[in-house]
Formats: sequence, structure tokens, C-alpha cells
Amino acid sequence: MHLPPSIDRRSFLQRAAAGAAALWGWRSDGDRALAPHFTPRCKRVLYLHMVGAPSQLDLFDHKPALVRWHGQDLPDSVRQGQRITTMTSGQQRLRIQRTNRVFAQRGQSGAWISDLLPFTARCADELAIVRSMHTDAINHEPALNLVQTGSEQPGRPCLGAWLAWAMGAEARDLPAFVVLHSTWSGPQIDQPLYSRLWGAGFLPAEHQGVLLRGQGDPVLFLQDAPGVTRSARQQQLATMAKLHAEAAGRFGDPGIAARQQQAELAFRMQASLPELVDLDAESAATKALYGPEVGKRGTFANNALLGRRLLERGVRCVQIYHRGWDQHKDLERDLPSQCRDIDQPIAALLTDLRQRGLLDDTLVVWTSEFGRAVYAQGEAGDANYGRDHHPRCFVTWLAGGGVRAGHQHGETDELGYNIVRDAVHVHDLNATVLFLLGFDHERLVFRHEGREHRLTDVHGKVQKALLG
Repeated sequence: MHLPPSIDRRSFLQRAAAGAAALWGWRSDGDRALAPHFTPRCKRVLYLHMVGAPSQLDLFDHKPALVRWHGQDLPDSVRQGQRITTMTSGQQRLRIQRTNRVFAQRGQSGAWISDLLPFTARCADELAIVRSMHTDAINHEPALNLVQTGSEQPGRPCLGAWLAWAMGAEARDLPAFVVLHSTWSGPQIDQPLYSRLWGAGFLPAEHQGVLLRGQGDPVLFLQDAPGVTRSARQQQLATMAKLHAEAAGRFGDPGIAARQQQAELAFRMQASLPELVDLDAESAATKALYGPEVGKRGTFANNALLGRRLLERGVRCVQIYHRGWDQHKDLERDLPSQCRDIDQPIAALLTDLRQRGLLDDTLVVWTSEFGRAVYAQGEAGDANYGRDHHPRCFVTWLAGGGVRAGHQHGETDELGYNIVRDAVHVHDLNATVLFLLGFDHERLVFRHEGREHRLTDVHGKVQKALLG
């Protein structure tokens, strides 16, 4: 390695680290993509995460036997010693609770979907519904980390960051990975969301998700300071580029180039974001498709339409969070309102993507961190009952690019408590998502602290049955 005469010990170590990283495929430039391992079936992802866990027994996993079992104690032979949370461990009984929803088979596929999702039900033949998802964690924070980053411990890169790193940026004036938070109708005291869930972890920092705010300017400092012209900002960026180039030559730190790239992207976003969030260009028919809340910033409907606009402008991964799905009580009151938040916008999104020719190469994922239990949280006769956390089985669905449309995958027992066929772990889900985008999850690795890391760590199996 060539060392300039003025280099000090610190600079030498930084250069050595940068050189070693380069040998392992480290890229500071978000515009350069890795070569796919095989032909991709899609080129972008829209990830819809329902934070808190929707009750699969009231939405997608139809269990007629619950009528017969209603009010009885959960048998030990079914529970099989599974630990439960402290929120129900003190109850005298684990009383089986039937659903009060009406299920029907929808579309030509005959998928069972409840009356809480009438709009989504019309799209049944677009969906690959997985009723046999399972996870390792029983509490929100570790379960959220696991499904988003592949580890229960915080600090790892999330799926979107891996995709941004691997696929590079397609849009010049928008980030590769964008995150949207939605308002919700359930109780406003709910599971918090931490920025590490869309963080880059040990990947280069420019690949973390960019959160667009639902109120005010989409990002902070979108407007230039009073008296600062666009030409003055361009001159400032040019001067920064010279200083950064000099620093990069001296210290060999790839992060210096990343900072310059992010500053230039921020400059371009000042022009692109106001146009993005302005829905005036959308037709009245399109707005009506997404429902009455589409014009209200921050709602799930508004975010769904923004998600489509981001995807068609070249964003690789859009992740929309919708909180409020933690029905430990008042399930009969809160679950319908939560479903109204998302049902029409999701159906509109699938329809809109299809009409614009985007669905065939866009993967849509709807999931959560775990499911909800068949036993009631609350004592017998409690009209305000809820359902506790349940990691053993829950529902995820996929649609769009490369997915086997109209497919129903996996099966649980008659109580919806244990998986009896075709189990799919969250690592398997992530492996399948990467496969659809052209990447082998075992080969998409990043060397950090002496070993190669990947999104699925040492786990994961591509679920070929979900592929079209």
C-alpha cells in the first residue's frame, strides 16, 4: 500500500481497514449494484408490516371447530408446555375463544378470508397466503428485530438495507430505501418503533431507510435557510466535494465519499419530495380507489398511494408500518377499526400496481412479528376480551412479482395453535424474498468483525411452493 509522507498511525489503520473491506466486496457507492446470483423475478419490494400482530384467527385462518371448543380450557396436549407471556400466565384458565367473524371462501382460489377484509377479499386470487408462519420470540421487540433483521438482538442491518446495498439505487433523486409510518385507529398507546428497525447496522450507513414524515415537510430541513439560493447550495456542495476528496485521499475512509453522496442526494430530494407528496396529479378515480382518507397525510391510505408513487419513481424498497394491532383487550372493538384503516388501501394498491403494469415486477409482502392466541385474555364472560401473543403460527401473504398467485400454503391444527403442515419460519420468508430479487441468501454476505454475516444468518430455506 502506498503511504504518503504525512500519513499518521490512525490514517494507516483506516486505510488498511478500507482496503480489507474492499477485498470483501465493500461498496461505499450506493449507485453500483451487486450482480444478481440468478435472474430476478422482481426488482422492487413493498413491505407492509402490521405492528403488534393481527389476529389470524379472526382474519385469515378459518377454524370452525372453535365453535365446539369455545369456553373450554386449552388442552395440555395442544399447548405442549409452551411458555406464555406474563400478561396471561396469571389467569386461572386459558379459555378457548371462538371468533365472532364470518368467514367465506373468496375468488377462484377459495381462500378463506373474514368479513373484516371485504376489499382485500376481492384480491384473493392475487395472494399467496401463508397460514403456517412461525417465529422464535414471544415478545414484540425481539420478534420485530428477528423478522426485520434476522436477529433478536438489535444492531443488525434490516431487509431494506440489505436490498439497497445489494441492488443499488435506481432513482437519482430519491433514496433506494424509504420508510413510511401510518396513523392508526386503535389505542394510541402502543408498541414503539425504533429507527434501528430500518437501520443499516454494519452495512455502509447510506443504505439505511429514509423515514418520510407524515406531517409538515417529508424530511427535516427540506427548505433552504432564508437568503440561501439554489446556486449558493450548489457552490457549497462543490466546495464540500473538494474537501471530502482531499480527506478521502489522506485517510482512505470510504465513509467520507458516502457523506458527500448523501449531501448531494439531499440536495436533489429538495426538488423531488414536494412533488412526490403532492397528490394533485393523481386522478379523481385513483384517489377514490384508495378511499376517503387518501388525502390526509400520514394515514395508511395516503402512505399506500405514496408507496406506489415511490416505486414507480425507482425506489427499491418501500416499507410501510401500521401500528395498533396489539389487541390484549377490546378485540371486538379495535380489530374492525384497524382493518378499516388498511383494507381498502391495500386492495387499491394491488389494483393500481396491476393497472400500471408494476405488479408483475413488484413484490408485495404483508406480515407481522407473530400471531395471536386461541385462548382469551380476560376472565370468562369478559366482553372486552383480547388475545395474547402467539409465536407458533401466524399469517403472512405475498403478491406480485414471481409469487404463486391464489396459493394457500400451510395448515394449522383445528384450534389454530400448532402448525401441522408446511411450516415457514421468518428466516424462510426472508430467504424467499431475496430469491425473488435474484439473490441467494447464503451468498449475499458482508464481512464484519471477523466473520461473514447474512440476513438469514445460518438459517433459512427458500419456499419454492410460493413461487409462480
